[in-house]
Amino acid sequence: MTHEDIWDAIESFAAEREMTCSGLARMSQLDPTTFNRSKRWSKFGQPRWPSTYSIAKILVATESNFDDFAKFFRKKD
Repeated sequence: MTHEDIWDAIESFAAEREMTCSGLARMSQLDPTTFNRSKRWSKFGQPRWPSTYSIAKILVATESNFDDFAKFFRKKD
């Protein structure tokens, strides 16, 4: 699992629910900018990973489980 994989999974998870990443964050009672592209890298070029807390919040808010989220990590064709 790479940095890009996890962010792609969040985007796909939101899109499957017909939401933006910002909308998903708001629904999950997170700051709407939590999943912004601009927050995925530090100003020094270091990758920023979403927290397990943020992932857990989106799962609870969407009444999903980790398997629902993890399917976006499956091998892409």
